[in-house]
Amino acid sequence: MEKLPTVKCSQELWFALLISSALCIIFLSFDYSTFSGLNLLPNKKVDPIGVLNHAITDSSCFGRYVYMHDDLPEKFNSDLVRNCRFLTRGTDKPNLCMYFENYGFGPEIQNSEGVLSNRSWFSTNQFLLEFIFHNKMKRYKCLTNISSQASAVFVPFYAGLDASLHLWDSNLTVRDASAKELVSWLARKPEWAKLWGRDHFLVAGRISWDFRRQTDEVSDWGSKLRWLPESMNMTMLSVEGSSWNNDFAIPYPTNFHPAEEVDLVQWQNRMRKLDRPYLFTFAGAPRPDQQSSIRGKIIDQCVASSRCKLIDCSLGGNMDCDNPSSVMRVFQSSVYCLQPGGDSYTRRSTFDSILAGCIPVFFHPGAAYSQYLWHLPKNHSSYSVYIPVRVADDMPGSIEEILLGISKDKELSMREEVIRLIPNLSYADPRSRLETEDAFDLAIKGILERIEDVRKVIREGNDPSIGFADEDSYKYTFHQKQEQT
Repeated sequence: MEKLPTVKCSQELWFALLISSALCIIFLSFDYSTFSGLNLLPNKKVDPIGVLNHAITDSSCFGRYVYMHDDLPEKFNSDLVRNCRFLTRGTDKPNLCMYFENYGFGPEIQNSEGVLSNRSWFSTNQFLLEFIFHNKMKRYKCLTNISSQASAVFVPFYAGLDASLHLWDSNLTVRDASAKELVSWLARKPEWAKLWGRDHFLVAGRISWDFRRQTDEVSDWGSKLRWLPESMNMTMLSVEGSSWNNDFAIPYPTNFHPAEEVDLVQWQNRMRKLDRPYLFTFAGAPRPDQQSSIRGKIIDQCVASSRCKLIDCSLGGNMDCDNPSSVMRVFQSSVYCLQPGGDSYTRRSTFDSILAGCIPVFFHPGAAYSQYLWHLPKNHSSYSVYIPVRVADDMPGSIEEILLGISKDKELSMREEVIRLIPNLSYADPRSRLETEDAFDLAIKGILERIEDVRKVIREGNDPSIGFADEDSYKYTFHQKQEQT
């Protein structure tokens, strides 16, 4: 009987060894891919470029994660691209199809007549901002498919492209159908309840006013997207913001989309060295049907001055304004580029001129100062000239006189600031990893700060809806003291 404890211990030892061996065999044959974080998330597609792994492991992304609704029905984005033949430019070009090439940058410009650099230049259409932004977001370093981890939620709805199909439709039900379907879909998602949409944002390649029809009159312009209760809780980024606090402007796409830092630096250096024989330039067409337009007076002053170069973009004008090389050649030859409003306050031409190192001249604060708050300096006089409309309208020759009165030192300082801004106003190739922040980077930074402000309000026990979507009647005026030259 004294032997029994020893026998029992031996049996337990052999049993333990057997179990350990079995576990080792299982462990060694296990498929480690199950620990990658991809297969643990139900109903999610494996991401081909590995952004999901970044979201899980990169500590630099804390506070910068963005969740994208990649399960959004394709009728709201991909179907619009597939049916691009129905998306028109409003010009003699048949449709927008060619401009979806190269991530939405359009066809690469092959022969720029020595005006543009050899790389990074494309025929980009301004209405494709939402498509460009979506492609950039797909490669955003801090994209996550864990919505609880995200600081912001991106809705890849091609609002501008969708709206362009129905803006002239007399049937308001048809005009508003997509907007209503979109917000209904979003409101049913679990991500919505987190902040009731106040952490959601979308991007449009049209001005915000196209989505703010306030009446049910057929003659009233646009859709009602931004007046739907759910949409009012979201933030829209577009090429021109409205006077409501939940609309923000980000730069129009230009033709320059650098892939490497050297492309940026070489272009900036080239703009510094150019001779600029013209004092000022205006590129555009008159607006005789708009009584408040100052364009007619500006054209008259330009024609009357030997120091001004007019790029007449009207039908039968003196230049093909769809040709980037032709327009950029003149901008590169000019010290100042006049930027009056057209169909709306803002213009893509503003960003084209800055790209050429040409100092913009504005006639209304809504043209830039109250718009691109995340992308342009607060000190407006550091990079631009402001001439009030009443001055240019009432005093013949006033534009030339004012510009001649600016000192050479001030001119050089403004041009250097303009050239410094070029990277921040360009949308870089999505595959690039530029050291310098581009327009996309600054937009993401801005939206994250806005949403963090909302969370701060909640933490302090206050109502986040107060002021979130209110109208700011002073948004298009100099309601704060501005430092002007």
